[in-house]
Amino acid sequence: MKESTVTVFGCGGLGCPTATYLAASGVGKINLVDFQKPELSNLNRQIMHFEKDLRKKDKSISLKEKLEQLNSSIEINSFSLEIDDKNIGIFKESDVLVDCLDNFQTRYILNEFSLKEKIPLVHAAVEAYYGQITTIIPGKTPCMKCIFQNIPNKKEPFPIIGPICGVLGSLEAMEVIKVLTGVGDILSGKLLIVDLKCMEFETINFKRKEDCPACSDYF
Repeated sequence: MKESTVTVFGCGGLGCPTATYLAASGVGKINLVDFQKPELSNLNRQIMHFEKDLRKKDKSISLKEKLEQLNSSIEINSFSLEIDDKNIGIFKESDVLVDCLDNFQTRYILNEFSLKEKIPLVHAAVEAYYGQITTIIPGKTPCMKCIFQNIPNKKEPFPIIGPICGVLGSLEAMEVIKVLTGVGDILSGKLLIVDLKCMEFETINFKRKEDCPACSDYF
């Protein structure tokens, strides 16, 4: 893991716990990508941003500062970027991409980049008491477009109970570590649904869509 590079897209509710556990686990190089600044309403779930950080610095910089205090032996880079098709290419040296985002438009960009560069992608999303997670291995498993054919309707704003981010962020970090080390079974071709309100976990199996507009050309 010391020789690995992981890029975390989104440094909020999911990105904070995911990046923290990856840093503590000794991933050699971590790229943090987020252009937004912490706000007071974020602090119930974005646990590595503090009151002193509010509106003063981008989340990628705020999180970088905390992780450098946690593990000074690894390299941590911050990128204040709003990801698009043109700038995402700077992360093609990554060994794993981690989706800690809050919108499917950018997730689809991540999905296309993952397929093109053949980089594994760990996806998670949360809302209220619920979360979901899967791991995409380009050329081997269903991609994000196979699972989510259309952009889901997004509520504005939608509530998030803080601990659901901690649970899903920890699971994302675990999936990344398993991809890097080859130890254990990953959630490839599977979508794990987490319901903390009823404390239920369900795994749904997915097959690749033969006519998927995103990944068909990569098989």
